[in-house]
Amino acid sequence: MEIKIFPLGPLETNCFVIVNENKALVIDPGGDPNPILSYLKKSGVEVERILNTHLHFDHILGNRALADATGKQIYASNDDLVLMDTQVGRGGLMGYPEVPHFDSEHIGEGETELIGLDCKIYSTPGHTPGSLTFHFPALNAAFVGDLIFRRSIGRTDFPYGNTEDLLTAVKEKIFTLPAETELFAGHGPSTSVGDEMNHNPYFSGVQI
Repeated sequence: MEIKIFPLGPLETNCFVIVNENKALVIDPGGDPNPILSYLKKSGVEVERILNTHLHFDHILGNRALADATGKQIYASNDDLVLMDTQVGRGGLMGYPEVPHFDSEHIGEGETELIGLDCKIYSTPGHTPGSLTFHFPALNAAFVGDLIFRRSIGRTDFPYGNTEDLLTAVKEKIFTLPAETELFAGHGPSTSVGDEMNHNPYFSGVQI
């Protein structure tokens, strides 16, 4: 089992490739997927699914190209489809590129198996209404999108953001995971549940 990180696109969004044996998941291809495709070809690994934590342009710019290259389905929450009517979703914001059209299939909260690994999917709204967290207990890892960062949280001043929802999602869905769980965010370095419970200033003095 392996987790590879590819910073992609104009905001160098972390794209994650999770590999188990000869199968892979790609989470948030936010730019040109050629570095991912080169890695997959060199490693002899086949993509099984493309997952989006949320539908902001910097996390989905490479969706169409990667889906076309691999023939694989894109999965995201339908609760975020409303964002595709905004510049923060479809692109074009402040001169950033527009997102090529893609089709996605709904995925929501629940438990499933992906590439032979148990995955717990949590609805974690706030940064966007349909933000998802993908928790893989066998990897001791959760992929949180822009919900929470090392010592910070995701922005909620974009369309359909909600600060109260975000804080509640972190406290009820993230801080209830094992303290050693590594949190892989859409930007910046990874952190852990325990570190953020103890040191994230947005939660200081908050009873968990």
